[in-house]
Amino acid sequence: MKVQDTPEEWQVVATTTPFKGNKTSVRTDDVVMPDGSVHRRDYQVHPGSVAVLALDEEDRVVVLRQYRHPVRQKLWEIPAGLLDVPGENPLHAAQRELYEEAHVKAEDWRVLADVYTTPGGCDEAVRIFLARDLAEAEGERFEVSEEEADMELARVPLPELVRGVLAGELHNTCLVVGVLSLLAARSGDGLDALRPADAPWPARPFEA
Repeated sequence: MKVQDTPEEWQVVATTTPFKGNKTSVRTDDVVMPDGSVHRRDYQVHPGSVAVLALDEEDRVVVLRQYRHPVRQKLWEIPAGLLDVPGENPLHAAQRELYEEAHVKAEDWRVLADVYTTPGGCDEAVRIFLARDLAEAEGERFEVSEEEADMELARVPLPELVRGVLAGELHNTCLVVGVLSLLAARSGDGLDALRPADAPWPARPFEA
């Protein structure tokens, strides 16, 4: 048996959108279960996101510390952002986020992992990239605002992040998945065997 997620869509007999926000919304579906019964499921509809694990020549990861209001914490994270434009190429979005949040560019890009952050209550899909061969971006820094105005930026050795994840000190989904995926890739076929940056992404199809 091949262990692999597969597409499947159960019948929806009714759907409403009781809330629409600036970037996301909440949808309520009445879903037919395998036994024929119908049950209501509420979930957040999300455009999708990208995240970047940027690794420098000293084996340090570019991270930032940002306030996240829903969990009332300042979290250490890797650069990330929304797919603001339907059908947007996720690599282009990741390059933009790395520039805007860290003022960094990278020559080598690979797909590290694709995840659903909270599949029981949200349809958000995130593609996490590995970016290497880093350099400072040209031009002026992107002007930040709101939560990002208080953002801290650092480069942290990979082993320190691994330690923090396993010690329960670091909690951001993309950071945790990215760091542990990088470790797994290194112990397996190596980083050059990772999927190319333009690998298909069925969860969020995009134009080349």
